[in-house]
Amino acid sequence: MSEEVKAEEVKEKKTIKAKDASLVGQIIASVWIAGLCLAIFITNIVRGDPVKITDVILSGFAIAGCYVPVYFNLIMEKIKDIRFGGSE
Repeated sequence: MSEEVKAEEVKEKKTIKAKDASLVGQIIASVWIAGLCLAIFITNIVRGDPVKITDVILSGFAIAGCYVPVYFNLIMEKIKDIRFGGSE
């Protein structure tokens, strides 16, 4: 019986939780977007082309969009707590 419990504890330690995986994915995505946008901006500057303000704004929206699921989830949890009461 104790061997089964130990095996389950080992399985639980090896699993990645959804929030942790989501955070890692969001960080990687935002760094990816920022890196690509930086490369585009540098190539535009080297070529002598002006940097478009729409590119700057859209890159900011894309990076902010990576974190929308987290904040949307927090807002929905607050609304649920207000409507149905907090967990007691």
